[in-house]
Formats: sequence, structure tokens, C-alpha cells
Amino acid sequence: MTNSAIAVLDIDGTLIDSNYQHALAWYRALRSVGEIFPVWRLHRLIGMGGDQVVAAIGGDDLERRVGDQAREQQGKEVDALLDEMAPLPGARDLLLAIKERGHRLVLASSAQERHVDVFLDKLDARDIVDAWTSSADVEASKPAPDLLHVALQKVDAPPDASSVMIGDSVWDVKAAKKAGLPTIVVRSGGFGDDELRAAGAIAIYDTPADLTEALAETPLA
Repeated sequence: MTNSAIAVLDIDGTLIDSNYQHALAWYRALRSVGEIFPVWRLHRLIGMGGDQVVAAIGGDDLERRVGDQAREQQGKEVDALLDEMAPLPGARDLLLAIKERGHRLVLASSAQERHVDVFLDKLDARDIVDAWTSSADVEASKPAPDLLHVALQKVDAPPDASSVMIGDSVWDVKAAKKAGLPTIVVRSGGFGDDELRAAGAIAIYDTPADLTEALAETPLA
């Protein structure tokens, strides 16, 4: 079992249908500090860690002026939208299928701890997964590879352990590439197949359910 590839899964957008709510939460948070950006531009950044979104959308000066305030408000906006977020089709079944194949399983999330707790409950996953992460575990989030390194540490695996990332955004793929992990992607992140493949995705599926059906064709066979 310990020689099997370790499955490292993103939660937001990959297992939980939450990307569009996060984009709206960022829009509202930034608007609360007097900054308005098109929601479509914010959506393009979802999957990137919250510590990097403000600078990515508005530059380093905006980050210095309102970054902490915007992040705090964004967390509150997400709190208000949690009831609208639900597991994507087949999300829990994917976790079960991976475990049944003998793989260790880590949920690598850069979400705030209280949100990760809610998502774990929505997935009823606490007794399935071996470990999970949150934003509290790293200083630099995706597309930096730090979160994936921590995810492997959570299961006492070395950085070069045989591992596979499952995500939904180019930011997942880029982080995994830096960490040396191949990435399988579901389309719920809203990115085009060409973008995902250009970033390095090795396979793309519509939903977790579709990936479950095709597991035998992946490195998690």
C-alpha cells in the first residue's frame, strides 16, 4: 500500500462546486473596500491562494492598501454562501474508489480552516481521507508548490514520493508541476482544455464521477 501512488486532491472546485461563489465573494469583498473588478476576471484567479489574489487582480499597491481587509471580508462573504455549495457529481465516490485501490489520500486545500471543516462534512470524508490541509499550513499558496509539499508531509511521505494531483484549475496544475506531480483535472474550474493541457494536465474529465469511471486509465489504476 505504501508503494502505491499518493492521491493529492484539491477540494474547492474539484470536489465541491464552489468556484463561482468564491468569485462572487471576492467581488463583494473588494467592492466593500471601494475596488470594483469584473467578476469574470476574478473567476480566472479562483484556485490561486487567497494570499495572492489581490495582487494578481490589482497589483502590489492594492495588496498593500487593502489586501488584509479584503481577505478578511472575503472569508465572511464565503461564510454566507456555504449553504449554496455542494459536492460535485461523484465527489465522495471518487474518494472511496481511490482508497479502495489502496492509495493514500490527502485533501490539499488552501481554504480557511473553518471552510475546510464544512467541506469535509459536506463530503462526509473525515473517515475516508488520510489527511487534509488548509491555508494555516503554508505561507505561500498555489501556484506555489508549498501546499503540495505539506500534503505529502501529512502522510509522512518524502517530496519525491510517487504522487498524483487531482484539481480543477491551471493554478493546481502549475503548483503540481513545480512539486513534480502529474495532474488530472476536472472541468469544473471553468478553464479551457487547451489552457489546462498547456499548463501540463495529463488528463481532463467533466466531473469526479467521470474520473472515477476512468481510474483504470490513470496513474491511480
